[in-house]
Amino acid sequence: MNKTELIEKIAASANLSKADAKKALDATTEAIKDALVAGDKVQLVGFGTFSTNERPAHEGMNPATKQKIQIPAKKVAKFKAGAELSDAVNK
Repeated sequence: MNKTELIEKIAASANLSKADAKKALDATTEAIKDALVAGDKVQLVGFGTFSTNERPAHEGMNPATKQKIQIPAKKVAKFKAGAELSDAVNK
């Protein structure tokens, strides 16, 4: 499912226009992004939790040359599915 299809589903489920559904989806994703950038986590009970994780610097290997390279530390976004979502997917 792509963003356009998701907007259509939201519009149909919530009885909204596609424009309003797009605004709601954009506002939701922006709010989640802003919280993660600020170092907060977003918990949606029954759906899951969005958070960030620190990956330390480590040594890797260039697969083409087999030369060792240093991979810098970075933050990554993480999602952990909630129990209700996990149960729904595993039915």
